[in-house]
Amino acid sequence: MKQYKILTPNADKPEEFSDATAAVDRLTALYTQATDFLGAHFRSAMADAPPDARIRAFYPEIRFTTSSYAHVDTRLSFGHVSAPGTYSATITRPDLFRNYLIQQIGLLIENHGMSVVIGPSNTPIPVHFAVSNDAALNVPREGAADFTLRDVFDVPDLSTTNDDIVNGTYVPEGGVAPLAPFTAQRVDYSLARLAHYTATDPDHFQCHVLFTNYQFYVTEFEQFAREMLRDENSGYTSFVSTGDREITEPDAPIEDTGKIPQMPTYHLKRENGSGITLVNIGVGPSNAKTATDHIAVLRPHAWMMVGHCAGLRNSQALGDFVLAHAYLREDHVLDDDLPVWVPIPALAEIQIALEKAVAEVTQLEGYELKRIMRTGTVATIDNRNWELRDQSGPVQRLSQSRAIALDMESATIAANGYRFRVPYGTLLCVSDKPLHGELKLPGMASDFYKTQVSRHLRIGIRAMERLRNMPLERIHSRKLRSFDETAFL
Repeated sequence: MKQYKILTPNADKPEEFSDATAAVDRLTALYTQATDFLGAHFRSAMADAPPDARIRAFYPEIRFTTSSYAHVDTRLSFGHVSAPGTYSATITRPDLFRNYLIQQIGLLIENHGMSVVIGPSNTPIPVHFAVSNDAALNVPREGAADFTLRDVFDVPDLSTTNDDIVNGTYVPEGGVAPLAPFTAQRVDYSLARLAHYTATDPDHFQCHVLFTNYQFYVTEFEQFAREMLRDENSGYTSFVSTGDREITEPDAPIEDTGKIPQMPTYHLKRENGSGITLVNIGVGPSNAKTATDHIAVLRPHAWMMVGHCAGLRNSQALGDFVLAHAYLREDHVLDDDLPVWVPIPALAEIQIALEKAVAEVTQLEGYELKRIMRTGTVATIDNRNWELRDQSGPVQRLSQSRAIALDMESATIAANGYRFRVPYGTLLCVSDKPLHGELKLPGMASDFYKTQVSRHLRIGIRAMERLRNMPLERIHSRKLRSFDETAFL
């Protein structure tokens, strides 16, 4: 077997930093050096001939060591480590995560009064991820090049692309514990998937994410976005549609590319990513899991489901709202990652924001609000045609759970929010009542239903705007943190 020598960039020794901004600047320099090195050699290999060496560069790394059980503010759910030891995290795309990294590193330095160490890690950067931001470069499929790609460059390694940290199954190597919930290669994998599924660059994603399962909300979101761009005091700066088509003027046309991605995504942007992203995940728990699996690496401050559901109570009317405070999980897509016996608690901050947003938009409050909104258990099932099954089993379970609504996405989104430590919530709109003879058929929508649907998205947006004005330490509840948590959100 041919032996290759290894060529790597000449990286300096690890450095200590007590200033978060300087630390991130160093991470950026190391990452740029590594990806430029890989990109240059990849271009040369594809244009001329492969080098007689293995080309390798490494992700940069943050490392933090403490020998003290620091007594930090017990109200904090993040920004500190819980025990003495060494902690590390590999980092990718420090340009994209700059504000997040400055914030998280800054809290670590402040809460412990100790510096962090920045240097190259031992984890190679796959060439696919290193050149992904260069539109002029495409990594060929296996066998398409004149040489065996993996003999010269590192390729994605599924053994390091997993959710062991967030799932609580990670086994520290060499006594070094994780500092962040995701490894660099796991993040890179999700960034590539997001671009594929949503047809928008991850750079456009905002910190507040709404999920829907109905195309009507996309039209409403674009209309709202144009209203905000018309208002000079709104703080919103641009609207991005699929295909990265971005407008800054309220009446600007958006070119129709004719290509609809699997999960059409739209972004109403504000400074520092504080705007709102809407993702039309379509129907089903598999789509809901796929979307949230990948959006989670962007560390949003909250995500919510604002979709349609089946009302299960005769007292409900089409167009009524359902605020979930519990979930019956029969979606099955997360059973291997988060067992069904794990409770998914309602988060007070999200619940209050949603309830106040409903009251504000509908101009109803107190006892009158109960006419159009119920709070209770939402059941999520993986069979869209569950009505065609023998009703004795499903109906009995739904009744025993005190469920008031059923859909195919909400519990999945909430459970993955719990799993990934992303604050979550659900506000649904009743679109049919299958147990009471009102099936989802053409022509059954009432004027009340149509009015409520037009309000529904506005309520979700208003709830997110309320959360935006809330301190992060209040939104990111301690209820989402396990025994041995990473310091980073």
